[in-house]
Amino acid sequence: MCGIVGYIGHKEIIKVLLDGIKRLEYRGYDSSGIAVIENGTLRCEKAVGKIAELEKKLNGNNIHANMGIAHTRWATHGAPTIENAHPHIDCKNEIAVVHNGIIENYDYLKTRLEREGHIFRSETDTEVLAHLIEKYFHGNLEMAVMEALKEVEGTYGIAVISPKDPQKIVAARKGSPLVIGIGNQEYFITSDVSASLEHTRDVVYLDDNEVAILTGNKYETKTIQNIPTYKKVEEVLWNIDMIEKGGYPHFMLKEIHEQPQALRNAMRGRVDISGNSIRLGGLISHEKILRETKRIVIVACGTSWHAGLVGEYMLEELARIPVEVEYASEFRYRNPVIEEGTIVIAISQSGETADTLGAMREAKHKGAKILSICNVVGSTIARESDFGVYLHIGPEIGVASTKAFTAQIVILYLFTLHMMKLRHGNVPMFSDMIKVVQAVPDKIQSILNREEEIVEIAKLYKNSEHALYLGRGYNYPVALEGALKLKEISYIHAEGYPAAEMKHGPIALIDKDMPVVFIATKDSVYGKILSNIEEVKARGGRVIAIATEGDEQIIEKVDHVFYIPKTTDSLIPMLSVIPLQLLAYHIAVMRGCDVDKPRNLAKSVTVE
Repeated sequence: MCGIVGYIGHKEIIKVLLDGIKRLEYRGYDSSGIAVIENGTLRCEKAVGKIAELEKKLNGNNIHANMGIAHTRWATHGAPTIENAHPHIDCKNEIAVVHNGIIENYDYLKTRLEREGHIFRSETDTEVLAHLIEKYFHGNLEMAVMEALKEVEGTYGIAVISPKDPQKIVAARKGSPLVIGIGNQEYFITSDVSASLEHTRDVVYLDDNEVAILTGNKYETKTIQNIPTYKKVEEVLWNIDMIEKGGYPHFMLKEIHEQPQALRNAMRGRVDISGNSIRLGGLISHEKILRETKRIVIVACGTSWHAGLVGEYMLEELARIPVEVEYASEFRYRNPVIEEGTIVIAISQSGETADTLGAMREAKHKGAKILSICNVVGSTIARESDFGVYLHIGPEIGVASTKAFTAQIVILYLFTLHMMKLRHGNVPMFSDMIKVVQAVPDKIQSILNREEEIVEIAKLYKNSEHALYLGRGYNYPVALEGALKLKEISYIHAEGYPAAEMKHGPIALIDKDMPVVFIATKDSVYGKILSNIEEVKARGGRVIAIATEGDEQIIEKVDHVFYIPKTTDSLIPMLSVIPLQLLAYHIAVMRGCDVDKPRNLAKSVTVE
């Protein structure tokens, strides 16, 4: 959610810090700030709103420093104000802290520190860290940080500097990601590799309860108990072009249009027509576990949860394995039953989603084997799972997930085919099932080529206050996802339902001003969905249908129809969601919304 950038080296400090936090804007924020050490003194500047406001404050200031920290804040404790913005400073103006996460026992710590004479200036939980480090500081910054963190309950990714222990940045993490970027006699500490990618592709990922000490010519890592650790340097495979807009007005539109190539990348090297097999490298040494699996539990949040629902339908129908899909935030707190032979699949684009990580750890503690489906290589969920599969679709910057959703579905489909082969041996029509998924990217492209049809529908409904999305079978999760996209970025209230449930309550909302989007493709429940459309039209509702090419029957029953190519039932979601992504995008743009950075939202939700 919040973003951290720290730098020590020979480059112009303000440019490096500002460029870094600009790379993290997509994560969501409401204020920003920097702190540097200049001429032996701590200097701090903060601003509310966009980073441009911070730039205005710094414009024309000749700051001579070679190290500093910067932050973009997404408010949790306290409103977006100058006082609540990071960095936070101690009483003596000698320690500056930036922090992602939540300090759960901050009330207790704050009360104790106030009794000891510390004066607080903000409403935030983070400020207790600055005063706690101040309390333990006796000339060695990392020792003070380690002692302070031993008293902290909660999650954190922090970076700390002090003019009393200069030429040093101390960072630590627990539950909130931090990455060391290794340059040429320069080092970065960031909450996301994108912030330092312009300067280096060599990185080290910090683990929980680990501390990093960066100086001008080296870095070292330790546990919070001051025991040295030895880290592998990894190369980031993304490049800077992949996190630019590439001529599109928004990242979201770029990522919608990237989906054909993204799915080809996700399948590359994994689909073998000649050998009639699926190759998922991360699963090769775990085939015995997979073959003997008795039950699968999928844990995820938001869009990833919707992809998990599609995966449930696939795995139960095709591989005949019992599957449950759980909200990660609920799963971790309800003492779930994990029987022997259970595999838990954790799905997260970022691999850092706090609730999903917590659910995964709970399941692991209860004896489950964990399979992760992530996009970000080296992410915490990927590192802590027993085995897994990466999406390999490049960075997703837009807050509203698009290409990750379709890529998660394609990976779940490949996993389903893999499980079919493992558990049932030779499967009739297996090669046809492989061929049909390979055709999906071209079919998505054919939909994208007709984007103007969606623009015309968007013009008619851009001023709606409410919308209903309905689907059945495989298209029920698509209805949920379509509604989520619309409310995320256009702020129109939208709900997704199984179409049959409409008459059990939501039908009361339908009138001439309520657009109802039906995913009405020619699948096994097509006749049922036509009946549901009749129910809406009988009550004056206006119907937008996503239908299968060649379906003439539906035209007379709806107000608008958008056709998608034919495919098998299990792959329809990857096609039917595309027009819904475009509809949400264009309505949001027409309403003047900030599509890539919708209000109150963050890309990677690293707090509970």
